[in-house]
Amino acid sequence: MRRIPAPWETKRELVFKSEDETDPRYGCKPEERPIEEHLRFGLINLDKPPGPSSHEVVAWIKRILDVGHAGHGGTLEA
Repeated sequence: MRRIPAPWETKRELVFKSEDETDPRYGCKPEERPIEEHLRFGLINLDKPPGPSSHEVVAWIKRILDVGHAGHGGTLEA
């Protein structure tokens, strides 16, 4: 029967992610992305409080962020 080595006996090696540059034709780093793009293409993870409807919360988001289009995926109800 083959012996399974203990975890401390396993030889491990450190793997590094290579550094690379983003081609500007395909976007930019998230930390350098303009706020307009975050608003246009972004998502908001929202924990809706009890009381207001999902439709009402979406209306608040549209008014607060001054955007023309917003919606929700699935239900926001508990």
